[in-house]
Amino acid sequence: MDLLIKGGTVVTDSHIFKADVAVENGKITMLGQNISPADNTNVIDASGKMVLPGAIDAHTHLAMPFGGTISSDDYFAGTRAAACGGTTTVFDFVLQDFGETMVDAVKRRDALCAPNAAVDYSYHVAVKDVSGDLIDSIEDAVKFGVPSFKVFMVYDFGVTDGVFYKVLKKAKECGALIGVHAENNELVNMLTEQYLSEGKTSAWYHYMSRPEFVEAEADMRAIQWAKALDTPLYIVHLANKDGVAAVTKAKDEGYTIYAETCPQYLEFTCDVYKREDGRNFVCSPPMKGEASRIALWDAINRGDIDTIATDHCPFQSYEKDWGKDDFTKIPNGCAGIENMYPYMLSAANEGNITFEKAVELCSANPAKIFGCKDKGAIAVGKDADIVIYNPKTEFTITNDKMHSDCDHTIWEGKKLFGYPEKTYSRGKLVFDNGDFVGEKGWGKFVKCSIK
Repeated sequence: MDLLIKGGTVVTDSHIFKADVAVENGKITMLGQNISPADNTNVIDASGKMVLPGAIDAHTHLAMPFGGTISSDDYFAGTRAAACGGTTTVFDFVLQDFGETMVDAVKRRDALCAPNAAVDYSYHVAVKDVSGDLIDSIEDAVKFGVPSFKVFMVYDFGVTDGVFYKVLKKAKECGALIGVHAENNELVNMLTEQYLSEGKTSAWYHYMSRPEFVEAEADMRAIQWAKALDTPLYIVHLANKDGVAAVTKAKDEGYTIYAETCPQYLEFTCDVYKREDGRNFVCSPPMKGEASRIALWDAINRGDIDTIATDHCPFQSYEKDWGKDDFTKIPNGCAGIENMYPYMLSAANEGNITFEKAVELCSANPAKIFGCKDKGAIAVGKDADIVIYNPKTEFTITNDKMHSDCDHTIWEGKKLFGYPEKTYSRGKLVFDNGDFVGEKGWGKFVKCSIK
């Protein structure tokens, strides 16, 4: 026995109970009352604290090229920040190149990133090219341990409707899961041109060029194709009320439609784009109106939102300033990887959701949906990815307390009730009372299987 966490309250996605947690060789080996430590066991007193599974952030963009620059957190900075917020596994997006197989895309990315990760990681492949035999490489990636993919319905590297349909069809054949960034590209482009021609260039017009109906229409279209093929679909960063209603309807009809949302859509509304620093909040899809924010919380509480992730893709403030007079020049993305789990646990502490729901959304469900079989629970045989959480700590987010390489945070000044004290990745202490104590290269690639 290497580690024994004694006297804490264990939280799973369905139960809360008092138990000691024993760890050996990176695995949870025992749960029980009054477990006796072996010689040389590191014993941690968790009395008055909660013992939680590490979170899984299933949506990050680390060192991602976008808007003429690269997101500010590389693999080390991003996974370091994750560890300090209680997240012990991250999924990053590999952008496939034209002519490249899905497996080659993963191997190319992994060669650059694997030596730097501070916590465990896996990948989704963002699909660009399925011409010729490349469509079959989706199945090869599933066998390689990367069974999840993403298509963009927007941006210049987005797929056509026909390619999206082909990818969904192939996924059904080989047991892959397709995620979608759903916004109507033609409407975005048309509205953007209109506002620029009218001299309307502030950050507010980023929202106005991508309002609720632009996202909702694409959500409905994507769901309709998945229903037609009877294949699962994962909607990333769902942010609008009508899209929520479409997800609920499809689930009620018995279709496997998963929905993810992000903390920024639960906390902020489009009014942030009227602020002097509104460009710092620019991400796609943008934050929406108050009705959409409320609809997302309602969907969480009735079980129609399956996961919380961050879409972590931060850029430096001077890069955001490129769009001070033209919203189309603002790199899209915000930091959040360190804030997700503390934010949702604070929501539980305040009574907006249960602690079991927070664990379900941030850990258990991502593990189940994406096939991380050793993750997502405090249970015998699982990886010892463990967070010790103090529900009595009051914490105010400021950028100088964060562990990202980004020079600002949209969460500045947000008060949280309760905060992680320690994070363990496979039994190794990586965060300790405000300090990162892990190491570059500790993280391992997690092969997944959703069959």
